[in-house]
Amino acid sequence: MTTERQAVGAYGERVAAQHLQEQGLVILHRNWRCSAGEVDLVLRDGDDIVFCEVKTRRGTAFGTPAEAVGHRKVRKLRELAGHWLLETGLHPRDIRFDVVEVFPQPRGATRVAHIRAAF
Repeated sequence: MTTERQAVGAYGERVAAQHLQEQGLVILHRNWRCSAGEVDLVLRDGDDIVFCEVKTRRGTAFGTPAEAVGHRKVRKLRELAGHWLLETGLHPRDIRFDVVEVFPQPRGATRVAHIRAAF
């Protein structure tokens, strides 16, 4: 991945984290990693644990950011959630998988779309 793409992705994750905190979610981990992969954000929403994938796009020429979360990524995130739960020993009432789309704008505020229970 190029440095520019990494910077855009890191920016999107910061914006998403701030947006979710403003919505009352509590960040438990950013960029949680294990041997199987990485989860962008792990959060608490009341009694629920939320595993969140952040997708940042400057345009929709290749589809919306959420469309980039395909079947493989969904399977991987579910697997990673299991690893996280085993590692932490937590037994939440429920878990949820969200996607946050971040659209940096040439002028003005960045647009953010939070898709709750995306899959």
